Amino acid sequence: MPTVAFHTLGCKVNHYETEGIWNMFKDHGYERVDFEHHSDIYVINTCTVTNTGDKKSRQIIRRAIRSNPEAVVCVTGCYAQTSPGEIMEIPGVDIVVGTQNRKKMIEYIEEHQKTREPINGVANIMKNRVFEEMDVPEFTDRTRASLKIQEGCNNFCTFCIIPWSRGLLRSRDPQSVINQAQKLVAAGYKEIVLTGIHTAGYGEDMNDYNFAKLLNDLETKVDGLMRIRISSIEASQITDEVIEVLDRSEKIVRHLHIPLQSGSDSVLDRMRRKYTSAYYFEKVEKIKKALPDLAITSDVIVGFPGETEEEFMETYNFVKKVGYAELHVFPFSRRTGTPAARMENQVEEDVKNERVHQLIDLSNQLAKEYASNYEDEVLEVIPEENVQDQDNLNLLVGYTDNYLKVQFTGTPDMIGKIVRVKINKSGYPLNEGTFVRIMDHATHSLIKANA
Repeated sequence: MPTVAFHTLGCKVNHYETEGIWNMFKDHGYERVDFEHHSDIYVINTCTVTNTGDKKSRQIIRRAIRSNPEAVVCVTGCYAQTSPGEIMEIPGVDIVVGTQNRKKMIEYIEEHQKTREPINGVANIMKNRVFEEMDVPEFTDRTRASLKIQEGCNNFCTFCIIPWSRGLLRSRDPQSVINQAQKLVAAGYKEIVLTGIHTAGYGEDMNDYNFAKLLNDLETKVDGLMRIRISSIEASQITDEVIEVLDRSEKIVRHLHIPLQSGSDSVLDRMRRKYTSAYYFEKVEKIKKALPDLAITSDVIVGFPGETEEEFMETYNFVKKVGYAELHVFPFSRRTGTPAARMENQVEEDVKNERVHQLIDLSNQLAKEYASNYEDEVLEVIPEENVQDQDNLNLLVGYTDNYLKVQFTGTPDMIGKIVRVKINKSGYPLNEGTFVRIMDHATHSLIKANA
């Protein structure tokens, strides 16, 4: 049986697509092995969101070539789409496939094995108007199921290369989404995470169907589905129709990731974002009424070109005003090929780092405040993994519907199922109750609890 090994860089969409590619190989009789093992085929799914992503992708490609110089090395993903020639110049790369036509990958491999000639299968992504179906009926990591519903982005923010690596927005056929959701439930998944490049832009390329209708159909037509999680939704996509669906839903979880990027209107304008801070805040307030106790998480870019101290403080104060449950803070990174990389008044690295730390400290504070609201509450958790604490206790870790990371005593058979846990008063040891602790990276609140 021939073997294939995968390495995935970048976002959740890439991880989803790797699973889709693996399913194709599995159907052709391949065995999956660890990337560090000797393999007949290596597939590297690359990232290009930053220049560092390109560099890491090249490092992983070279590692695969060293692992087995006789193997077929196939490179796919965003970096492959934007820079196929650069990748083809790496000695030992055999096949390059971008972010489309992945279904031809095995055909290319078989052709290469006959001819021993390198193959560049990358085509102009901007001409593509069709969503590439990649069915994933189950995942290697069986506890969390993603469902990709759309591809591409039409926004062209000045800091972002993604439209050039993913193309324009394309939506998946609604019936295909419903069918795969039903397969995932049949495979035992309790929660489905809707994902994409511009997830809630789903349906913008359709005449009579949209994201709100898809949410409603998933709620009413997929038997046995317990939780629906939206990976990300832009403020401009929070329509009254979406809010109505959220308001009456019994399955959409109390967590939404709503990218902010900046709380300063002048910076948002330079970023070419499609909202003002006032518009964003208005949408957040509306959505909080539809989903009480909603956890809102977000992304913020610090040190965008020309960002003054006053503009940064506008962001800082806006973050406090919204009261996020978690914040992902990024220093601005100059991505070659984007308008922002060519802008004047680039912010010094030490200034960016200082501002990043200020926002991380604020994020820690807000996360702790949000988590502390749930002391003595009973919440439903889907455990994802076993861990050992400092006392060598076997614990389970998983997420509540409102995206609190919870750690509690339990048995392995609970993994992937919905478990009710009580979050006790913070500061207590585990055998008496629980405590709330913020993890070092200023992201997830980690709560210890008892099942």
